Amino acid sequence: MVLFGDPVSTGAAFALALAIGLALAFEFVNGFHDTANAVATVIYTNSLKPTTAVVWSGFCNLCGALVSSGAVAFGIIALLPTELILNIGSAAGFAMVFAMLISAILWNLGTWFFGLPASSSHTLIGSIMGVGLANSWLVQGRMFGEGVNWAKAKEVGLSLLVSPMFGFCAAGLLLLTARMLIKHPELYQPAHPDKLPPGWIRGTLIMTCTGVSFAHGSNDGQKGMGLVMLILVGLLPGAYAINSNLNSQDVTALQTQAGKARGALEARYGGMRLEQADAERELSAFLKPGGAANERTYAALLALSGSLESHLAGRSEVNTLPSEKRRELRSEIYLVSESLGKLSKAGGQLPEGFDWKAYRGHLDLFTKFIPMWVKLAVALSLGIGTMIGWKRIVVTVGEKIGKEHLSYAQGASAELVAMTTIGLADVFGLPVSTTHVLSSGVAGTMAANRSGLQMKTLRNLLLAWVLTLPVCVTMGAGLFALGLNLLLSWGMR
Repeated sequence: MVLFGDPVSTGAAFALALAIGLALAFEFVNGFHDTANAVATVIYTNSLKPTTAVVWSGFCNLCGALVSSGAVAFGIIALLPTELILNIGSAAGFAMVFAMLISAILWNLGTWFFGLPASSSHTLIGSIMGVGLANSWLVQGRMFGEGVNWAKAKEVGLSLLVSPMFGFCAAGLLLLTARMLIKHPELYQPAHPDKLPPGWIRGTLIMTCTGVSFAHGSNDGQKGMGLVMLILVGLLPGAYAINSNLNSQDVTALQTQAGKARGALEARYGGMRLEQADAERELSAFLKPGGAANERTYAALLALSGSLESHLAGRSEVNTLPSEKRRELRSEIYLVSESLGKLSKAGGQLPEGFDWKAYRGHLDLFTKFIPMWVKLAVALSLGIGTMIGWKRIVVTVGEKIGKEHLSYAQGASAELVAMTTIGLADVFGLPVSTTHVLSSGVAGTMAANRSGLQMKTLRNLLLAWVLTLPVCVTMGAGLFALGLNLLLSWGMR
């Protein structure tokens, strides 16, 4: 069987369909689990009918996902163990993908059933960490815990921790500011269930719902895109290991940049020569948590930059490379790019006189790409999911966080803060939780308005927030171990 120009076995084709189906199912569940937060305010303030609200929100999610940059997608992938990313087509790679997706879907469905606005981002990151921990435990010669990119996990965890606190404080302050500047008493009363709000208020609430939905699509939609790309690279390397849409100028530019990088490194580290396999092992070790740079690290960058230059010599397009060579080229690009990124953050001593940032930018053009059909498939899954199953979460946000129902000003304040926070996180490539930001924003407006908070609901929200990580780490680790053993027993390596 041939798919996208790559010959695949029937079993591999089945695995491909199942894995992509699970990735799209995750985004579908994400849609009705997370995006329900975006429509809660317009529904409870009677600004839009429920059907109109969820259809509009689904459309905005779709648009946001379609125009997303991909930065969040590859930020999530950076949490995964390097050896699993490089060997995604192996039994361990498949076990990783299935474990992450199944554990994330199960926890999302469970929290949705009980009407708890838990975070899909939090869920997926917990599953990824569980896979990394299980991988380091199962592989001989590895220290427990080295399978997790702790530096990236800390960065992502900080964004997930800070964003709800910011949402609570900023939404409360915004409501208090509005009270001082906008003297319309009806803004601050619980919305009447049988009356439309004034036109300008209704327009503001629809605008904020639109903004949150679009921002959610552009941020959360990328998580599924990143996972789909991992699957495609593993099973169809000939088509997806390298961006085949690059033109001859891009190919020539990378060859030139690789040659200049090799020259800059050779002038300083040329006395130490490493074979390609040794260079790959050296950079893989450097990218593990706790890996420190030494002369061998720079010698490895020299060796792989030279190999990249050789791969691209005399070529005007990457499609002329055989399938296995494309996979090899991708591995080299990934190792060099991520190593340069780690050296940059750690203040590594790269030779001066060469633009290493531009070199890394050229490298990423070849591997950090998302085809439009992947964006469309994920966007549709997210958008359709938004239109189904929204009611449980909407009831929690609209009725059960505060002792009074949502007012117009509270809804607008919470959504303006959520829209801004998620949009900024998207710019910086950080995953944040729409659920955490918006529900904490609603709680902040209730506190600022002295409406009172329903402590039972807040305890449940906090419990879901606290339990998500350990539960998903455990499920991810257990499913990875189970899946890996099954695949190895079936003869897959």
